[in-house]
Amino acid sequence: MGFLDTLKAKLAPAKDKVSDLAQQHGDKIDHGLDKAAKLVDEKTKGKYSDKIQSGTGKAKEALDRISHKDGGGTPPASTS
Repeated sequence: MGFLDTLKAKLAPAKDKVSDLAQQHGDKIDHGLDKAAKLVDEKTKGKYSDKIQSGTGKAKEALDRISHKDGGGTPPASTS
């Protein structure tokens, strides 16, 4: 077994735990992302609004991918 195979085997339980937490607390994480984006947008006086929205959307898509890992299908389309 190679180094990467060993590493993947050791990280598998952590990946499953992260997936479970993302499924359980996805709505709280989404809310936190929105609050953080709003705060940063206010602090930068709207100068980077498009980049903040883009980053927030990508973070939410990543969260959907993580939380729907075992869902048996594709995650729902983002409505951002």
